[in-house]
Amino acid sequence: MFSTSVTRSVIAVAIVAWGVLEPQHLQSASLMPQPSLRLQFQARGAASAPSSPQRAILDKYCVTCHNQRQRTADLMLDTMDVQHVAAQADVWEKVVRKLRTGSMPPAGMPRPDGAAYDSLASSLETQLDRAAAAAPNPGRPAIHRLNRVEYTNAIRDLLGIAVDGQSLLPTDESGYGFDNIADVLSLSPGLLERYMTAARKISRLAVGDPTMRPVVQMFRMPKLLVQTERMSDDLPFRSRGGTLIRHYFPLDGEYILRIRLRRTFTSNLPHGLTNRELLDVRLDGERMQLFTVGGECVGSADPRCKRPDNRTASPSEYERTADDGLVVRFSAKAGMRVIGIAFAKRTTAVQEGAAPERNPAGFSSASDNENQPMSVETVQLEGPTGAAQSGDTASRRRIFVCQPSAAAEEEACAARILSTLVRRAYRRPATDRDVQPLLGLYRVGRKNGGFETGIQLALEGLLVSPNFLVRIERDPANVSPGAAYRLDDLALASRLSFFLWSSIPDDELLDVAARGQLRNPEALAQQVRRMLADPRAQSLVTNFAGQWLYLRNMRSVAPDPREFPEFDDNLRDAFQRETELFLGSLLREDRSVLDILRADYTFVNERLARFYGIPHVYGTHFRRVALNDPNRVGLLGHGSVLTVTSYATRTSPVLRGIWLLENLLGAPPAPPPPDVPALEENGDGGKPPTSVRERLQEHRKNPVCAGCHARMDPLGFALENFDAIGRWRTQDANTPVDATGALPDGTKFAGPAEFRTALLAHQTEVVSTVAEKLLTYALGRGVEHYDMPAVRRIVREAASSDYRWSAVILEIVKSTPFQMRTARAGETARSNGSTRPN
Repeated sequence: MFSTSVTRSVIAVAIVAWGVLEPQHLQSASLMPQPSLRLQFQARGAASAPSSPQRAILDKYCVTCHNQRQRTADLMLDTMDVQHVAAQADVWEKVVRKLRTGSMPPAGMPRPDGAAYDSLASSLETQLDRAAAAAPNPGRPAIHRLNRVEYTNAIRDLLGIAVDGQSLLPTDESGYGFDNIADVLSLSPGLLERYMTAARKISRLAVGDPTMRPVVQMFRMPKLLVQTERMSDDLPFRSRGGTLIRHYFPLDGEYILRIRLRRTFTSNLPHGLTNRELLDVRLDGERMQLFTVGGECVGSADPRCKRPDNRTASPSEYERTADDGLVVRFSAKAGMRVIGIAFAKRTTAVQEGAAPERNPAGFSSASDNENQPMSVETVQLEGPTGAAQSGDTASRRRIFVCQPSAAAEEEACAARILSTLVRRAYRRPATDRDVQPLLGLYRVGRKNGGFETGIQLALEGLLVSPNFLVRIERDPANVSPGAAYRLDDLALASRLSFFLWSSIPDDELLDVAARGQLRNPEALAQQVRRMLADPRAQSLVTNFAGQWLYLRNMRSVAPDPREFPEFDDNLRDAFQRETELFLGSLLREDRSVLDILRADYTFVNERLARFYGIPHVYGTHFRRVALNDPNRVGLLGHGSVLTVTSYATRTSPVLRGIWLLENLLGAPPAPPPPDVPALEENGDGGKPPTSVRERLQEHRKNPVCAGCHARMDPLGFALENFDAIGRWRTQDANTPVDATGALPDGTKFAGPAEFRTALLAHQTEVVSTVAEKLLTYALGRGVEHYDMPAVRRIVREAASSDYRWSAVILEIVKSTPFQMRTARAGETARSNGSTRPN
């Protein structure tokens, strides 16, 4: 075997010449016209006034503030030509957004009626769309490094291994609300080192290296996870507590499992030792061991059961060693296996009705005592120990598409193996230029350890190649600098797979692209439908929606246990699971995008149903239920959304208002000015408790704060009947909850149900916002003003199907920004299709 330093040196030398990151050219333009143009715009504006209804509307309602003298928001509509908007498309797109969301004129100022709003906005949109069609600008996404999620999924689909990306790679930076934005996905020397370390671990797992040393892995149960019910549908019926672990065993061999019971926070004694418990340990559903734990010292005079010197604070020998024997030595085949650990329920009678309320799970005196039910704290897995060998795994079957029968056949077989891997990993047909560097690594490994060792080293090199780690879309040689061109089929296939699956294309998609058929509209639509039906499309829920709706933040929220003692990890998991199942059903059933607001069903288990007040739901299994409470309908009634938009101790109409403006209405507020005073909390200055609404009213008396809060707060107040963890309430600080408010256009509402109705009256804005978020995620860059004609087209085309998810997604895939790209300006393309700066 060869050393790690030699391996890294060989790979480092191999990647030195594999490309440089493309520089970004940022452009900025002033909103203010040049002096010579200003006079022209003034003349045009004045000349068009008598004959242009649009100019009349602007002059009557907008120019009062947005003129050369006041220059509000640096916008001077009196100098701009409303009949020739393409010259300043970026500014007019901002005007259109303000008009469509009803944000301008501000509250308290004269406003046009709905017909005037629509007439002006439609006129501007028509001109902007016509100009975009005549001279399309699809933008130019930067070189895109695979982020942590994409890398993890690509390894799964390339090698059939489920790796823990969080332990292998650091968290990615985010931009525009997503962590797949190319501009922020840098590749530092330190990160490259992490990728090299990951490649070494993954290649050894995939090939099955018999020389690998035993590894110890620790699985810890969250402190706030209550283990009184069945923890997974894959654990036995009539079980409780414990855990389910899906683990990839690298080799056929012997492994050791050690279980440690949860202890009290203060005295470090295991819970529940006064009761005799049965602890069931299984592998792939088959029992390996059934332990009997606890109850041995009840009424016993055994010296092991006595605490020294009768001091109750000092544990007895039995209490210290009760879980020392919870060790299982077992044999396991290589590959993905499921370890199940659970306690048997001690009662045999079937309970009727909902389970009784229990004590809180936090570190309080109520929960920190030895008589709490026995539960698992950690599981340690060690192995493989002793002799081990490569097994028949899915990864080996994917890698070793041939096996040489003689030494003379080895290199030809290696070339075939690497060509197959290159095609999948590089997302295009393999060339000799791709395979030869990997064959060089194979020869080094073959010399040091044999055929499979050579394949392992070549695979390690493939996994750190820029052709795998980076998505590069090269400009064709015959395209003029700065011109828009259509992507080739293989580049389009990669965009499509990373959009819908957050992963590499599969063989079918690559085959269609390699034949040049993907640009055919019927073939493209067929592939989109097929990919949406694939389980890998779940990434649109976990990855896209997880960031769009802030669901990822559920893992880090920490409601104050003194204010919300009923919040625990079981409820946290239930919140997230509910929303993921709900969104998954919308995609799977191809329902309307608007059903995120109006769907009258959700998914609950007994724990969540009891929290929501939904009767007749028992057990830990999630099931679909109809909602009779209009306040819980749609996403705005989900505990996940309501919790991630609150503070630890109270609700936040501000956070909820910002969430609604950004994610549903497409009208995000401006960043807060510096040194904004914080909202006073109850208890500050010894004042009596007041509601959040009362404190915000006091806060808005500051003129610096009033402008932004006037837009955000009324939307957040609509959800004030839900507390900081989404529980329904009618009072806040002994004051009746006031859930009245108004949308930016003046539409009034009272409570969540009326608020939802008001939002649905603006369905075009809601769908446009979702389309913008999807397009941002699909392109890996921010949506710019020149993309807005494409967004409007997406919404118009999807309207005939009531905005079904598949229709919106297909229109995004068919759009100019998704299918085209702008060639880099000021450069000359080389004959091989690569580009370098002049």
